[in-house]
Amino acid sequence: MEKGKLYLIPTYLSSTNNEDNITNNVKNTIQKTSYYLVENVRTARRYIASLKLGLDIDKLHFNLIDKRFNKHDLPKLLNPLLAGENIGILSEVGLPAIADPGNLAVRYAHQQEIEVVCLEGASSIILGIVSSGLNGQQFTFHGYLPINPILLEKKVKTMEQTALRSGYSQIFIETPHRNQKLLTALCKILKPYTVLAIGADLTGQEQYICSKKINAWKKANFKIDKIPCIFSIGFY
Repeated sequence: MEKGKLYLIPTYLSSTNNEDNITNNVKNTIQKTSYYLVENVRTARRYIASLKLGLDIDKLHFNLIDKRFNKHDLPKLLNPLLAGENIGILSEVGLPAIADPGNLAVRYAHQQEIEVVCLEGASSIILGIVSSGLNGQQFTFHGYLPINPILLEKKVKTMEQTALRSGYSQIFIETPHRNQKLLTALCKILKPYTVLAIGADLTGQEQYICSKKINAWKKANFKIDKIPCIFSIGFY
């Protein structure tokens, strides 16, 4: 029997996105997919319903793959692939498998020689770096930074030193409700002439993209609390 395919399916980047932000190829794939691995079942159901594809959401199969997920459950969850069914992975935001546990399913699929198909969609990491003016040839994505203030300061200083020494842009994210606190910390920790780029609500109606040195950010009094952001630091 022919195996199914594992699809990496993009979702919205902004809460103001709608079905117009999603390609027809993604919509066509969702119309033909009944099994999903998702971070949040409620969010996944709402997303698919918002695409207005005429699907009966109650007939779809959703299984959780979140930060508490046990990788030993993967064989059971991906078993439909062996029976010829396709499975889609849905992240909470943007493309799956970056800063979420979807990569575990992708790794398992490769080990089982199951075809993995990545569909086209927006990634805040890529949009953030290309719109920053920083080095887009060489960069490192760090995911979430430590919450502990001491560890945060150590991490930020290390990233700054790495950017200065190697030229690599340093990219990271934060939970939206902690963005303002992180920005305040960055302005205190980073050197005055280090460049900080912020991409807020990317692809959304409140999109804000700005890249400037820390001494300028200190004067800006910019508010980004509760707005999804991508942060990048480096040097011009």
